[in-house]
Amino acid sequence: MEGKILVLPGDGIGPEVVAEAVKVLEAVGHEYGHRFELTYAEIGGIPIDKYGVALPEETLRLSRRSDAILLGAVGGPRWADPRAKVQPEDGLLALRKKLGLFANLRPVKVFSELVDSSTLKPEVVQGVDLIVLRELTGGAYYGKPKKQWQTPTGRKAVDSMLYSEMEIERILRVGFELARMRRKKLASVDKANVLQSSRLWRQIANELAPQYPDVELTHVLADACAMRLVLSPRDFDVIVAENTFGDILSDEASMLAGSMGMLPSASLSMIPKSGSRTFGLYEPVHGSDPERAGKNVDNPIATILSAAMMLQYSLALYREAEAIERAVEGVLKAGYRTWDIMSPGKTQVGTREMGDLIAQRIA
Repeated sequence: MEGKILVLPGDGIGPEVVAEAVKVLEAVGHEYGHRFELTYAEIGGIPIDKYGVALPEETLRLSRRSDAILLGAVGGPRWADPRAKVQPEDGLLALRKKLGLFANLRPVKVFSELVDSSTLKPEVVQGVDLIVLRELTGGAYYGKPKKQWQTPTGRKAVDSMLYSEMEIERILRVGFELARMRRKKLASVDKANVLQSSRLWRQIANELAPQYPDVELTHVLADACAMRLVLSPRDFDVIVAENTFGDILSDEASMLAGSMGMLPSASLSMIPKSGSRTFGLYEPVHGSDPERAGKNVDNPIATILSAAMMLQYSLALYREAEAIERAVEGVLKAGYRTWDIMSPGKTQVGTREMGDLIAQRIA
């Protein structure tokens, strides 16, 4: 088959980790007889420096002509002035909104070889296999009014956590469908004890539940979910949450796997169905880590596994996606580690070397 992939290397270490994911995709294409047409464009801090915008129109145009997008990371201290009118993250938020990428899937699977890499006890993280599903286009990130102003008694600011019934229903349906394909357990996260938007969220979840009688629905307050993720993470299968809660909980969950460098993500525009192809944006959970850029030290596995998710959801290449996951597991079993997951007795390698090792196992 042929697949049109837009590659957005981004800022900081983004170009380095993306290069390794591309290397692995090329190995998959050679081994399985596929052709991936790769087009490159800019997003984040670099186009701010060049054009004064975080999302150039050309990048958006190319996005709409692609089957999927592979992204590195955006941002860094260079563009972190809170007074700046344009931030690198504005480009990513705008891209999600304009392409209708409302569902962010962040799988957290603890490889048995890395149970000692987590700060939690091995018996707590052993066997963890869950997905945090985050709503991406609503809530406080986009709600209006959103402003800061001066008053006679001091400065004030407001962010509005706004959700429509449609936005809540579609992300919950993704949660139910994902749970159906897994262990049939859906934990819906809210703060219905204090927030009106969460009360609507819970009402809609309860209204949808009878349409999915095979899925066990539970309601979990956001603070309780944060506690249970470090106390008994194996209890969870699929966790669905609004934008802010999902952002926080998915970063917390990443530590179960030992490093954010191990965790991929997918942002999808529709409910994933087995055998179908869904447009999506694929990126590692970690940030741009500019202090390590160009040093060949960062872990590319999250980006490589993001490419595996791309093959699964956007190109329906399930066998090939599994081949990447097996290759990653095989390299870890062989004892190779980047600095963030290094442990005694293992062999430390750099970004490029880790990409080479995984690509070689594909072949």
